[in-house]
Amino acid sequence: MFRSLVLLAGAVLTAGACTPSYARPLVDVAVIDRDNGDWLQNWSHRGQQWIAGTPGHRYSVRLTNSSDRRVLVVLSVDGVNAVSGQTASPSQAGYVLEAWQSTEINGWRKSMDDVAQFVFTDLPDSYAARTGRPDNVGVIGVAVFQERQIYRPVYEQPRPYPSPYPYPPYARGERESDASSAKAERRAGNAAPAPAGAAREQNMTADSAAAQSIGTGHGAREWSPVSQTQFVRASRSPAQVIQLRYDDYANLVARGVVPRYRDPYYSRNVEPRAFPNGFVADPPSRGW
Repeated sequence: MFRSLVLLAGAVLTAGACTPSYARPLVDVAVIDRDNGDWLQNWSHRGQQWIAGTPGHRYSVRLTNSSDRRVLVVLSVDGVNAVSGQTASPSQAGYVLEAWQSTEINGWRKSMDDVAQFVFTDLPDSYAARTGRPDNVGVIGVAVFQERQIYRPVYEQPRPYPSPYPYPPYARGERESDASSAKAERRAGNAAPAPAGAAREQNMTADSAAAQSIGTGHGAREWSPVSQTQFVRASRSPAQVIQLRYDDYANLVARGVVPRYRDPYYSRNVEPRAFPNGFVADPPSRGW
Protein backbone atom coordinates (compact mmCIF):
# COMPACT_ATOMS: atom_id res chain seq x y z
CA MET A 1 0.00 0.00 0.00
CA PHE A 2 1.39 3.39 -1.01
CA ARG A 3 1.85 6.04 1.65
CA SER A 4 0.46 9.50 0.99
CA LEU A 5 2.71 11.16 3.56
CA VAL A 6 6.38 11.81 2.79
CA LEU A 7 9.09 12.96 5.14
CA LEU A 8 10.95 16.18 4.59
CA ALA A 9 14.64 16.11 5.44
CA GLY A 10 17.20 18.87 5.84
CA ALA A 11 20.47 18.76 3.95
CA VAL A 12 22.58 16.81 6.44
CA LEU A 13 25.96 16.01 4.85
CA THR A 14 28.77 13.74 5.87
CA ALA A 15 31.98 12.75 4.16
CA GLY A 16 32.05 9.14 3.08
CA ALA A 17 33.08 6.64 0.48
CA CYS A 18 31.34 6.54 -2.86
CA THR A 19 28.14 4.57 -2.79
CA PRO A 20 28.11 1.24 -4.60
CA SER A 21 26.51 0.97 -8.01
CA TYR A 22 23.27 -0.97 -8.40
CA ALA A 23 21.93 -2.98 -11.28
CA ARG A 24 18.63 -1.16 -11.06
CA PRO A 25 17.81 2.45 -10.15
CA LEU A 26 17.27 3.36 -6.53
CA VAL A 27 14.30 5.57 -7.40
CA ASP A 28 11.92 5.45 -10.36
CA VAL A 29 10.44 8.72 -11.58
CA ALA A 30 7.21 9.23 -13.52
CA VAL A 31 5.13 12.31 -14.34
CA ILE A 32 1.34 12.10 -14.11
CA ASP A 33 -1.15 14.48 -15.72
CA ARG A 34 -3.56 15.07 -12.84
CA ASP A 35 -6.33 16.48 -15.02
CA ASN A 36 -6.78 13.35 -17.15
CA GLY A 37 -4.96 10.74 -15.05
CA ASP A 38 -2.45 9.80 -17.76
CA TRP A 39 1.07 8.64 -16.95
CA LEU A 40 3.02 10.74 -19.45
CA GLN A 41 4.93 8.69 -21.98
CA ASN A 42 8.72 9.01 -22.22
CA TRP A 43 10.43 9.48 -25.57
CA SER A 44 14.19 9.03 -26.01
CA HIS A 45 15.93 11.57 -28.22
CA ARG A 46 19.65 12.25 -28.55
CA GLY A 47 20.46 10.80 -25.14
CA GLN A 48 17.63 12.59 -23.31
CA GLN A 49 14.21 11.54 -22.04
CA TRP A 50 11.25 13.74 -23.03
CA ILE A 51 7.60 13.98 -22.01
CA ALA A 52 4.79 16.04 -23.52
CA GLY A 53 2.95 18.42 -21.20
CA THR A 54 -0.43 20.01 -21.89
CA PRO A 55 -0.61 23.75 -21.09
CA GLY A 56 -3.07 24.43 -18.28
CA HIS A 57 -2.94 20.90 -16.89
CA ARG A 58 -1.78 20.13 -13.36
CA TYR A 59 0.82 17.41 -12.91
CA SER A 60 2.61 15.46 -10.20
CA VAL A 61 6.02 13.82 -9.99
CA ARG A 62 5.73 10.23 -8.78
CA LEU A 63 8.75 8.92 -6.85
CA THR A 64 9.14 5.20 -6.08
CA ASN A 65 11.91 3.91 -3.85
CA SER A 66 12.87 0.53 -5.33
CA SER A 67 15.36 -0.29 -2.57
CA ASP A 68 15.06 -1.81 0.91
CA ARG A 69 16.53 1.27 2.65
CA ARG A 70 15.57 4.89 3.12
CA VAL A 71 16.69 7.34 0.46
CA LEU A 72 16.70 11.14 0.16
CA VAL A 73 15.36 12.59 -3.10
CA VAL A 74 16.18 16.20 -3.97
CA LEU A 75 13.60 17.32 -6.54
CA SER A 76 14.36 20.06 -9.07
CA VAL A 77 11.75 21.60 -11.40
CA ASP A 78 12.92 24.13 -14.01
CA GLY A 79 16.21 24.37 -12.14
CA VAL A 80 14.46 25.32 -8.87
CA ASN A 81 14.37 23.21 -5.70
CA ALA A 82 10.74 22.15 -5.23
CA VAL A 83 11.06 22.30 -1.43
CA SER A 84 13.09 25.43 -0.70
CA GLY A 85 12.63 27.51 -3.88
CA GLN A 86 16.40 27.96 -4.18
CA THR A 87 18.24 27.57 -7.45
CA ALA A 88 18.60 23.80 -7.33
CA SER A 89 21.67 22.00 -6.00
CA PRO A 90 21.98 18.35 -4.88
CA SER A 91 23.15 19.48 -1.43
CA GLN A 92 19.77 21.03 -0.57
CA ALA A 93 16.67 19.74 1.22
CA GLY A 94 14.50 17.03 -0.25
CA TYR A 95 12.04 14.23 0.46
CA VAL A 96 12.90 11.08 2.42
CA LEU A 97 11.26 7.89 1.17
CA GLU A 98 11.03 4.76 3.28
CA ALA A 99 11.96 1.37 1.82
CA TRP A 100 9.71 0.57 -1.19
CA GLN A 101 7.66 3.72 -0.57
CA SER A 102 5.95 5.49 -3.45
CA THR A 103 4.49 8.98 -3.31
CA GLU A 104 3.44 11.84 -5.57
CA ILE A 105 4.81 15.36 -5.23
CA ASN A 106 2.05 17.69 -6.41
CA GLY A 107 3.66 21.11 -6.18
CA TRP A 108 6.06 23.65 -4.77
CA ARG A 109 6.38 23.24 -0.99
CA LYS A 110 4.89 26.31 0.72
CA SER A 111 4.81 25.03 4.31
CA MET A 112 4.72 21.78 6.26
CA ASP A 113 1.03 21.57 5.38
CA ASP A 114 0.54 22.71 1.78
CA VAL A 115 2.00 23.12 -1.70
CA ALA A 116 1.36 25.32 -4.75
CA GLN A 117 0.35 22.96 -7.55
CA PHE A 118 2.64 22.14 -10.47
CA VAL A 119 0.91 23.40 -13.62
CA PHE A 120 2.13 23.32 -17.21
CA THR A 121 1.96 26.92 -18.36
CA ASP A 122 3.41 29.34 -20.92
CA LEU A 123 7.12 29.86 -20.34
CA PRO A 124 6.87 33.56 -19.28
CA ASP A 125 4.30 32.55 -16.63
CA SER A 126 6.47 29.78 -15.14
CA TYR A 127 7.65 30.15 -11.57
CA ALA A 128 11.30 30.10 -12.64
CA ALA A 129 10.81 32.82 -15.25
CA ARG A 130 8.76 35.00 -12.89
CA THR A 131 11.57 34.80 -10.32
CA GLY A 132 14.25 35.74 -12.87
CA ARG A 133 15.60 32.21 -13.53
CA PRO A 134 14.35 31.14 -16.99
CA ASP A 135 17.54 29.42 -18.18
CA ASN A 136 16.58 25.91 -17.02
CA VAL A 137 12.85 25.92 -17.74
CA GLY A 138 11.68 22.64 -19.23
CA VAL A 139 13.51 20.09 -17.10
CA ILE A 140 12.53 17.94 -14.10
CA GLY A 141 15.34 16.27 -12.19
CA VAL A 142 16.04 14.24 -9.07
CA ALA A 143 19.25 13.60 -7.15
CA VAL A 144 19.06 10.48 -4.97
CA PHE A 145 21.17 9.88 -1.86
CA GLN A 146 21.55 6.73 0.18
CA GLU A 147 21.57 6.88 3.95
CA ARG A 148 24.74 6.39 5.97
CA GLN A 149 24.51 3.06 7.75
CA ILE A 150 25.53 2.90 11.42
CA TYR A 151 27.27 -0.34 12.39
CA ARG A 152 25.26 -2.60 14.65
CA PRO A 153 25.91 -6.12 15.92
CA VAL A 154 24.33 -8.76 13.72
CA TYR A 155 21.65 -9.60 16.28
CA GLU A 156 20.58 -5.92 16.40
CA GLN A 157 20.47 -5.31 12.66
CA PRO A 158 17.00 -4.96 11.20
CA ARG A 159 15.80 -7.63 8.86
CA PRO A 160 15.67 -6.46 5.21
CA TYR A 161 12.34 -5.53 3.71
CA PRO A 162 11.09 -7.95 1.06
CA SER A 163 10.61 -6.40 -2.36
CA PRO A 164 6.90 -6.11 -3.24
CA TYR A 165 7.69 -6.70 -6.93
CA PRO A 166 10.47 -8.59 -8.74
CA TYR A 167 11.34 -5.66 -10.97
CA PRO A 168 11.13 -1.91 -10.41
CA PRO A 169 8.30 -0.20 -12.32
CA TYR A 170 8.86 -0.40 -16.09
CA ALA A 171 12.17 -2.28 -15.68
CA ARG A 172 11.04 -5.17 -17.87
CA GLY A 173 9.79 -2.85 -20.61
CA GLU A 174 12.95 -0.81 -20.48
CA ARG A 175 15.09 -3.91 -20.94
CA GLU A 176 12.99 -5.03 -23.90
CA SER A 177 13.23 -1.54 -25.39
CA ASP A 178 16.99 -1.50 -24.91
CA ALA A 179 17.31 -4.93 -26.53
CA SER A 180 15.22 -3.82 -29.52
CA SER A 181 17.36 -0.70 -29.89
CA ALA A 182 20.55 -2.78 -29.75
CA LYS A 183 19.25 -5.14 -32.47
CA ALA A 184 18.30 -2.17 -34.64
CA GLU A 185 21.76 -0.71 -34.21
CA ARG A 186 23.39 -4.01 -35.18
CA ARG A 187 21.21 -4.27 -38.29
CA ALA A 188 22.19 -0.76 -39.28
CA GLY A 189 25.88 -1.35 -38.57
CA ASN A 190 26.83 -1.69 -42.26
CA ALA A 191 25.09 1.50 -43.35
CA ALA A 192 27.30 4.42 -44.27
CA PRO A 193 27.11 7.13 -41.58
CA ALA A 194 25.97 10.61 -42.56
CA PRO A 195 28.64 13.32 -42.53
CA ALA A 196 29.10 14.64 -38.99
CA GLY A 197 28.67 18.24 -40.09
CA ALA A 198 25.38 17.50 -41.84
CA ALA A 199 24.01 15.63 -38.80
CA ARG A 200 24.92 18.49 -36.47
CA GLU A 201 23.31 20.99 -38.82
CA GLN A 202 20.08 18.97 -38.94
CA ASN A 203 19.98 18.68 -35.15
CA MET A 204 20.60 22.40 -34.68
CA THR A 205 17.90 23.21 -37.24
CA ALA A 206 15.37 20.98 -35.47
CA ASP A 207 16.11 22.46 -32.04
CA SER A 208 16.12 26.06 -33.23
CA ALA A 209 12.78 25.50 -34.96
CA ALA A 210 11.13 24.79 -31.61
CA ALA A 211 12.29 26.95 -28.73
CA GLN A 212 11.00 25.94 -25.30
CA SER A 213 7.35 26.98 -25.07
CA ILE A 214 6.07 25.84 -21.66
CA GLY A 215 7.25 25.75 -18.06
CA THR A 216 5.88 24.93 -14.63
CA GLY A 217 3.64 27.51 -13.01
CA HIS A 218 2.89 28.31 -9.36
CA GLY A 219 -0.66 26.99 -9.12
CA ALA A 220 -3.40 26.92 -6.52
CA ARG A 221 -2.65 25.85 -2.95
CA GLU A 222 -3.57 22.36 -1.81
CA TRP A 223 -3.19 20.41 1.42
CA SER A 224 -0.10 18.19 1.42
CA PRO A 225 1.24 17.63 4.95
CA VAL A 226 4.76 16.40 5.71
CA SER A 227 6.95 16.04 8.79
CA GLN A 228 10.66 16.48 9.40
CA THR A 229 13.23 13.77 9.94
CA GLN A 230 17.00 13.47 10.18
CA PHE A 231 18.90 11.92 7.30
CA VAL A 232 22.70 11.51 7.12
CA ARG A 233 23.91 11.05 3.57
CA ALA A 234 26.28 8.22 2.78
CA SER A 235 28.27 10.44 0.40
CA ARG A 236 28.49 14.00 -0.84
CA SER A 237 27.71 12.93 -4.39
CA PRO A 238 24.28 11.54 -5.32
CA ALA A 239 24.03 7.82 -6.00
CA GLN A 240 21.60 8.49 -8.86
CA VAL A 241 20.64 11.50 -10.98
CA ILE A 242 17.64 11.45 -13.33
CA GLN A 243 16.63 14.23 -15.71
CA LEU A 244 13.41 14.51 -17.73
CA ARG A 245 12.95 17.19 -20.38
CA TYR A 246 9.45 18.38 -21.24
CA ASP A 247 7.65 20.61 -23.70
CA ASP A 248 4.26 20.67 -25.40
CA TYR A 249 3.43 18.00 -27.97
CA ALA A 250 3.71 20.26 -31.03
CA ASN A 251 7.21 21.31 -30.02
CA LEU A 252 8.29 17.71 -29.46
CA VAL A 253 7.19 16.93 -33.00
CA ALA A 254 9.05 20.00 -34.31
CA ARG A 255 12.21 18.95 -32.43
CA GLY A 256 12.03 15.47 -33.93
CA VAL A 257 11.44 13.86 -30.53
CA VAL A 258 8.04 12.44 -31.55
CA PRO A 259 7.50 11.08 -35.09
CA ARG A 260 4.78 12.98 -36.89
CA TYR A 261 2.85 9.80 -37.65
CA ARG A 262 2.34 9.29 -33.91
CA ASP A 263 0.10 12.34 -33.68
CA PRO A 264 -2.67 11.36 -31.20
CA TYR A 265 -5.40 12.73 -33.47
CA TYR A 266 -4.24 10.44 -36.25
CA SER A 267 -3.76 7.33 -34.12
CA ARG A 268 -7.11 7.87 -32.45
CA ASN A 269 -8.86 7.01 -35.72
CA VAL A 270 -6.88 3.86 -36.55
CA GLU A 271 -6.26 2.17 -33.21
CA PRO A 272 -9.01 0.11 -31.53
CA ARG A 273 -10.32 1.36 -28.20
CA ALA A 274 -11.81 -0.69 -25.40
CA PHE A 275 -14.39 2.00 -24.48
CA PRO A 276 -15.32 3.97 -27.63
CA ASN A 277 -18.78 4.93 -26.32
CA GLY A 278 -20.62 5.23 -23.04
CA PHE A 279 -23.64 2.89 -23.04
CA VAL A 280 -25.02 -0.19 -24.75
CA ALA A 281 -27.01 0.59 -27.89
CA ASP A 282 -29.94 -1.47 -29.20
CA PRO A 283 -28.87 -4.09 -31.79
CA PRO A 284 -30.02 -3.63 -35.38
CA SER A 285 -33.19 -5.44 -36.45
CA ARG A 286 -32.79 -8.84 -38.08
CA GLY A 287 -34.70 -7.72 -41.16
CA TRP A 288 -37.35 -10.46 -40.96
